[in-house]
Amino acid sequence: MTSLLQSLSKTIHASLAIAIVLFFALYFGGDGFDFDRYFFSWLFRYVHVIAGTMWIGLLWYFNFVQIPSMPNIPDEQKPAIGKVIAPKALFWFRWAALATIISGLIVAYLNGYLHQAMTLDLSTGFEKNTAIGIGMWLGIIMAYNVWFIIWPAQKKALGIVECTPEEKAKSAKLAMLISRTNTLLSLPMLMLMVAAQNLY
Repeated sequence: MTSLLQSLSKTIHASLAIAIVLFFALYFGGDGFDFDRYFFSWLFRYVHVIAGTMWIGLLWYFNFVQIPSMPNIPDEQKPAIGKVIAPKALFWFRWAALATIISGLIVAYLNGYLHQAMTLDLSTGFEKNTAIGIGMWLGIIMAYNVWFIIWPAQKKALGIVECTPEEKAKSAKLAMLISRTNTLLSLPMLMLMVAAQNLY
C-alpha cells in the first residue's frame, strides 16, 4: 500500500480502477442503464466536475496559499517556486480550465439547454437557463483570463519568455490581479451552477 501511495501515477491509476469497479457495480447491481444521451450527459458531467475541481482548486491554491506565502519565503528559496512548482501548477491549471469549459458545453448540449443558457433565456423570467447561462459565461470569462492573460503574463514573470526586469514585474502583478479577478468570480459562478441544478 505504501508503494502505491508513494507514486502519484499508481495512486491515480488505482483511483480510476476503483471508480471503474464501482461503475460496473452500479450497472450490474441494478437494472443497468442504456448507453444513450443520459449516459453521455452523466459521463461528461463527471469529467466536468473532475476538471472543475482541479481548476478551481489550483486557482484557490494560488490565491490562498502561494501568493500570500511568497513574501515569507527566503529569497534563496523562491526560485524553487518559480522554476519547479509554478510551471507545473500552471500546466494543470490552464488545461483543467479548458477541459472544464469544453465538458460543460457538451453537457449543456446533451441536455438540450445550450442555446437557451448561452443566450441567457429570460423568456420565463430569471430561472434555470438564465442561472446556468450566467454561470457558464462567468466560467468562459475565467477560462479566457487563464489562457489569454494569466498564462502569457506568467510566462514573462517566471522567465519562460525573455523580457526586461520591468516587464517581468509588471507581468507578475497583472497575473496576480487577473487571478484575483477569477477568484472574485469563482463563488458567484459556483453558486449559479449549483443553484441551476438544485433550485429549479
